[in-house]
Amino acid sequence: MAPAIVLSSGDVQEFEGKITFTVILCVIIGAFGGLMFGYDIGISGGVTSMDDFLEKFFKTVYERKQHAHENNYCKYDNQFLQLFTSCLYLAALVASFVAAKICSKLGRKPTMQIASLFFLFGVALTSGAMNIEMLIIGRICLGIGVGFGNQAVPLFLSELAPAKIRGALNICFQLFITIGIFIANMVNYVTSSIHPYGWRISLALAGVPALILCVGSLAICETPTSLIERQKNEEGRAILKKIRGVDNVDNEFDSIVHASEIARQITDPYGKLMERSSRPPLVIAILLQVFQQFTGINAIMFYAPVLFQIIGFGNDASLLSAVITGLVNVFSTLVSIYVVDRAGRRVLLLEACVQMFITQVAIGIILAMDLKVTGTLPKKEALVVVVLVCVYVMAFAWSWGPLGWLIPSEIFPLETRTAGYAFAVSSNMMFTFVIAQAFLSMLCNMKAGIFFFFGAWILVMGLFALFLLPETKGIPIDAITERVWKQHWFWKRFMDEEEVKEQKPEMIHPHLT
Repeated sequence: MAPAIVLSSGDVQEFEGKITFTVILCVIIGAFGGLMFGYDIGISGGVTSMDDFLEKFFKTVYERKQHAHENNYCKYDNQFLQLFTSCLYLAALVASFVAAKICSKLGRKPTMQIASLFFLFGVALTSGAMNIEMLIIGRICLGIGVGFGNQAVPLFLSELAPAKIRGALNICFQLFITIGIFIANMVNYVTSSIHPYGWRISLALAGVPALILCVGSLAICETPTSLIERQKNEEGRAILKKIRGVDNVDNEFDSIVHASEIARQITDPYGKLMERSSRPPLVIAILLQVFQQFTGINAIMFYAPVLFQIIGFGNDASLLSAVITGLVNVFSTLVSIYVVDRAGRRVLLLEACVQMFITQVAIGIILAMDLKVTGTLPKKEALVVVVLVCVYVMAFAWSWGPLGWLIPSEIFPLETRTAGYAFAVSSNMMFTFVIAQAFLSMLCNMKAGIFFFFGAWILVMGLFALFLLPETKGIPIDAITERVWKQHWFWKRFMDEEEVKEQKPEMIHPHLT
């Protein structure tokens, strides 16, 4: 279960180590950053379907909802209502770049602590909101917390984990996201019948995972990589011994020191990231985030209660359906934890593309044929749609969901790791913002066609994974460049040009000097 190092000869040397209690504790506490994020994703859709919430902040939507013959696809179409959900992700986008700098200068652990404090402040504002301005400012604070947390936690998990189980431990972040979504759906199901303050309870409970992360982070250690990167070598060695459970950590320690020395030579990591040799991981990291959102998953998870109301379920029944999809989400992510380091990343991504494409197209066909502008779906068809949504969520939860966070956290060299991952996080937040802000309007204008829109994107994603995405299963995080990018049929040309560039002074023709 030990990581490895690539030697100059090209051989691979295994590091000593075992899975320790310290690593497990760090993974569990760190993953509560995912629970914060997941709870917010799940809570937003439920709260925006509650009449008490709509009546207080979005009277136009509330009044439109009361009309029995209102257009099914358009009754929730309101830019301010969408802004309630989406402004969080715009704030997270900006915050991720600030978090990247703090990650490098102060470490992963303090960045997670800052994330929890911002989130707690945002919870206080949103749950106690008396007007729309207070609500939106609270959401922005939540967004800053999400940006800091999503920047630090996956890096924290990947740097602590032994290489052979790095995938499984990193996916705990996504597992906790799915648990957060499920808990939020359960909370919404209960609080929807508590009038008139049920929505306040839903929003206030978001503070629980943030409080656990804040307090729990006092009991966990910083990653050896972060400590050594900041020239705290002896402290880094001591932590490395602690998390590996052995005294002989010299080889792994030396490899981290070597990577850190290279990283310190880079004074402008963002400039380095723009160089041709950095293009493969940067392009892959950004595209994974774009594609993750264009599966349509957050559109479904944000607005699952709204979506199920549209197809004919009552308010309580729609929230219960969202609970079911949340449960499917959790258990399917457990499948990913078991399979990812056995079958590999690409197998999961490709299989899921087939499954998600079929379900999106099938949902689109059913709604196009049977859901008219007014009225509801027949009960049988409505149940089929719920089953199809569950099958779709299942595929996403063991593939593009967790791997969208895992792969970007493991493909950058140390010198550009925090900067590169900041681009990944910000790309995710940018396109989450776009989907959250646009989905209800797209649903209004495209109607059932929106599911064909996402289906087309899934087809593109499958081709991308098939031809351009390399496998990173079992490869040590600091050996990715040598064993992945320089070996890949397409991406190696970017590395080859870098090598040629380095050799150019020796290759100048004598007649030209």
